[in-house]
Amino acid sequence: MGKRINKTNPNLIELIRNLKDKYAIEGSVIWKDVAKRLERATRKRAEVNLSTINRCSTDDETVLIPGKVLSSGSLDHKVKVVALNFSESAKEKVENIGGECIQIKDIMEINPKGSNIRILE
Repeated sequence: MGKRINKTNPNLIELIRNLKDKYAIEGSVIWKDVAKRLERATRKRAEVNLSTINRCSTDDETVLIPGKVLSSGSLDHKVKVVALNFSESAKEKVENIGGECIQIKDIMEINPKGSNIRILE
């Protein structure tokens, strides 16, 4: 049996299990990596600003944040942002430029192999 999860949020526990299951089925290491990052303590989880996403991504790229997306900064190109959580203003800014905000649980169905996804922290 794997490492014991000390999380209390049932949705997060289920997401981590689903990520590990998807890794077992698809063999795609990205899901195992994301699960491991989400298992960390909440205070060590990624919080990424839009300015960082803008700097580290290209047009029409898919970027995965294993944590929360914050609204500081702006985007100058369209990008699909996958994250655990979004601040309301960050979501608004991404959608206003023509990008998409996707939950991690949804991207596993859309892109089961996890191909062409860049992880940012």
